[in-house]
Amino acid sequence: MTACGGGGPSSGGAAGAKGPITVYSGQHEQTMAKLVTDFERRTGITVKLRSSDEGSLANQVLREGSASPADVFVAENPPALTVLEKQGLFAPAAASTLAKTPARYNDPNGQWVGVSARSAVLAYNTGELKAAQLPATLLALGGPQWKGKIGFAPTETDFQPLISELDALHGAGTAATWLKALKANGRVYDDNEALIAAVNRGEVAAGIMDHYYWYRLRDEVGAAKTTSALHYFGPGDAGALVDVSGAAVMKSSAHAAAAQRFLAYLVSRPAQRIIATSESYEYPLASGVKTARDLKPFGELKPPPISVDDLGDGRGPLRQLQDAGLL
Repeated sequence: MTACGGGGPSSGGAAGAKGPITVYSGQHEQTMAKLVTDFERRTGITVKLRSSDEGSLANQVLREGSASPADVFVAENPPALTVLEKQGLFAPAAASTLAKTPARYNDPNGQWVGVSARSAVLAYNTGELKAAQLPATLLALGGPQWKGKIGFAPTETDFQPLISELDALHGAGTAATWLKALKANGRVYDDNEALIAAVNRGEVAAGIMDHYYWYRLRDEVGAAKTTSALHYFGPGDAGALVDVSGAAVMKSSAHAAAAQRFLAYLVSRPAQRIIATSESYEYPLASGVKTARDLKPFGELKPPPISVDDLGDGRGPLRQLQDAGLL
């Protein structure tokens, strides 16, 4: 594991050290595929990668239980990890692996490690809105001035942590009231790809999403056809959420040593450099690596003082979205 953390191969000696391992991944497929290829090249350990929506994968693991073929579980957001952790399905991550990522982005119980991050933002059409019209707070989007101007994708897993943030910062029931106002004000989209495209063509003036959707749209249509921009919510606001993608080793893994090596690799400098330069446009979290993309510097993001554990297991936001008629 030490050799893997530094990016080099190691023969290993413990049972299961040579794999193969199965990775259930709810993260960006293209970036994860690059990480898997690099890990296999460095270690000689074969990885069977199963990519899908993190919610579907978490439900699959819950059905499979200790019989799951998964050795490693990778999620885009903490709630999916929390669901499985509460069922006692994870093995503790190695202390040396956890040490590569700032503690605030790891599971407080040491069951999973933070790998990459994204910031919530408001994407807006520059022909429809001026900077002076943009809100400092997420709650402001429930106000009457946003009637007919705001879009959102409530079924996206990165929308749900915002609901948890609102209740954690402003008290129980705040998010429920906000969701009703947002529904009255806004337009619902199936996913964030459709939402950012709608913002860019002026179908809707603004949309709530994670930052990387805008960058990927810019790559797709070109800078000259990008008629939208990003707005970051005020320091400490729920809308300034920095969401974490993390990874854990399954307690039932038959290849635990190899699985721990994969976790160590994900937070090593070689892996974090792949994330830093990838089309995912995410922030690398570990080993002191900084993004090579033209993102807002990670140090300038000002998220609210909420831990990854405070986001819970996602059941509360799902219930609130159902109550609001958004699911």
